[in-house]
Amino acid sequence: MEIQSTMKLKRLVVIGRHKKDRISDVPDAILLHILSMVPDGKQVVRTSVLAKRWRCLWMSVPMSIDFNFPQTENLVVTLDYLSSTLTELHYCKSCDKIPRFTIGGFRYEHCYAKYVDLWVSFATKVAKVEEFLLGLLSINDQTYDFPSYAFKNSLLKDLELRNCQLNPRATVDWTNLSSLKIGYIDLTDDAMEKILSGSPNLKSLELDNFSGLQRLKINSVKLTQVMIESYYNDNDEIWLEIVAPHLQHLEVLELCSEIRIGQRNVPSLVTAVFRLNFNFENEEQDLEMEFSCLKELLHSVAHVQNLELGTWCIECLSILELKGWRPPPSSRKFLELNLAVIQLDFPGIYSFLQSSSDLETLIIGCWYNHNERNLLARYTDEDELSERFEKHNVKCSFSHLKTITINNFSGSSSENKFVLQLVKYLLKHAAVLKEFVIAPTYQWMSPEYRKMAQKLLSFSMSSPHASVVFSDI
Repeated sequence: MEIQSTMKLKRLVVIGRHKKDRISDVPDAILLHILSMVPDGKQVVRTSVLAKRWRCLWMSVPMSIDFNFPQTENLVVTLDYLSSTLTELHYCKSCDKIPRFTIGGFRYEHCYAKYVDLWVSFATKVAKVEEFLLGLLSINDQTYDFPSYAFKNSLLKDLELRNCQLNPRATVDWTNLSSLKIGYIDLTDDAMEKILSGSPNLKSLELDNFSGLQRLKINSVKLTQVMIESYYNDNDEIWLEIVAPHLQHLEVLELCSEIRIGQRNVPSLVTAVFRLNFNFENEEQDLEMEFSCLKELLHSVAHVQNLELGTWCIECLSILELKGWRPPPSSRKFLELNLAVIQLDFPGIYSFLQSSSDLETLIIGCWYNHNERNLLARYTDEDELSERFEKHNVKCSFSHLKTITINNFSGSSSENKFVLQLVKYLLKHAAVLKEFVIAPTYQWMSPEYRKMAQKLLSFSMSSPHASVVFSDI
């Protein structure tokens, strides 16, 4: 018995020696695919210690590098993180492909320029990335001087730069660049002209918190999307003029006091989004200038098919309507209006609907407790406005309106007095309406939700084919 047990144990040992683990039979291609889905590049590198086979496997994995600096003023913590970036780049230079390299939240000062130089050099010369984000935070108005050699790169496709001074001394060669985002910068017309002329395949341009630029001229047929957020100048007499004959999509957001477009400058424009504010120094003196600027902007986009207006635009439109001004007629098909409900901004909405007789889709965004100047209260009050709406016959029919959506709907009937009146009017006059969508912020099936739903469903609809849909936001 003892001899048989010993022989059986030996057989098991021999079998165990020759038996392989299942993962060793997996082909390299599958292992590389699995590793490519690991979000943390450091974890991918650490697989090199698993076995001899894994020692160099990670080098063939397309691995992105993301440095997100801790938000602290502690110098020791910052220096430790800077040191860790150098260590990681030392290992990553062995990778076959690094598609993306991002740096975010780094509090830049000129004493750290050598580190940023190394990152830029690694991204553009060593890794030859396709996507590069250099997000620097300026300390004491110190900005990084983007190096001249980085303006010549035929591999970059997506580039985002923040707090980087762009002064190309020679021609720019960003042949394959398709998306460019520039923020927190003082731009010159000459620099912008060189960048655009050196980016023949650029499709999307975003300018954020910038100044200095006076003329944005875009001749490229491929560059069809532009977003401008927070443009400012110390000199109020300097305006940014946009000339882009092939532009199709334009967004102007936040504080943008001095921007001129002109319909002849953007004849191909299809979509315009104006969620902006004007912030002139003397409110009382420059209020008429705000009205004038808005009227100029609306005339410049009267030909677009899709238009979105923010709360400031609706507020000013309401005052202009009370003053007797009417928006220019248009052939727009899509209209999105955002209003601060407590400000009684509905004259502006009625005014704009009158100029949109071809409208097919209408979206109304309700913003409660929105922090605006409430200028409309200087011209009218709630009682006067209620009486005005009861007697006012809006001379507008919606013979093409098929979809109405109300977003962010909440509050009681008294809080939504004018919203309900507007909805009632729209349902009554939209003869071909197919869908009325309500996206409330109420808790699902709460008493407030049921009460408001019953109120909305009680309104008569002129369209026999219309359906009411309650949708979650």
